[in-house]
Amino acid sequence: MTPTLVRQHLSHTGEGSRTDLGARARDWSEIQERMLVPLYEAVYERLEVGPAARVLGLGCGSGLALLMAASRGAAVAGVEPSCPERLALARQRLLPETWGTRARAGTRLLEGAPGDTADADAPPYTLVTAFEPIGCLAGDSEGLGELLASATPLAERGAPVALAGWGPPERCATSSVLRVATKLADPLRSTGSWRPALRDDLEEVAQRAGLRPDGSGRVACPFGYADLDSALRGLLSTGLFDAAIAATDQAQVDKEVTEALHPYQRRDGTVWMPNVFRYLIARVP
Repeated sequence: MTPTLVRQHLSHTGEGSRTDLGARARDWSEIQERMLVPLYEAVYERLEVGPAARVLGLGCGSGLALLMAASRGAAVAGVEPSCPERLALARQRLLPETWGTRARAGTRLLEGAPGDTADADAPPYTLVTAFEPIGCLAGDSEGLGELLASATPLAERGAPVALAGWGPPERCATSSVLRVATKLADPLRSTGSWRPALRDDLEEVAQRAGLRPDGSGRVACPFGYADLDSALRGLLSTGLFDAAIAATDQAQVDKEVTEALHPYQRRDGTVWMPNVFRYLIARVP
């Protein structure tokens, strides 16, 4: 796992890149998104995703999880309503005109609602995924509930819906770094501030969406980076520090996050933070 996670990444445009949405999306795609690969793989293995699967990814980001499903032979579609820059990168990865390759029929990547991916002639989805972890920011499950409500009618009866969340803070080294966001954002502390994950976060979301829980699991997803700069860029690309930046300034956030990362820097300069994430499998009634 280490060589994948700590690969060296080139700086895009220095300090200014952190406020450039396109550069930040590239930091997400090149540095941060791969940290959850063990989670994606565990869910796909458990559900035996293969050529018969039709996968709908909610909040698909720059498309890595969908690319992994497609590599198993699945037909894939995704929506990314909050970050068009990430969606543009997903299209580069998954749509055929970019690389001159042939995509699976029905591959659709859209900025709108899940219903926009529907095709009257296509069968319903056999798996819906929401891999963006909840249980880290106050109110971070609210938008997910709306996405699920619009997506589940497109799935077949009994189809699994995979939800992801942060594990207990004592098993997530990154929690100590995320607390910097809360400290700096504290006069804006409400929606958008860090909070520890709760045991039943995922079950509550599933229940509100009318889904039936059908098993869960935990997966080790260490965050590993080539150096402190890569770690800073990767973490800032998540958007979890945006409220802190708004409350203070970019330089202050950079400084304090870097200081919080120092305990996790190893002798060779790499940064390594063990984390555990949780997933829930729920079923469409």
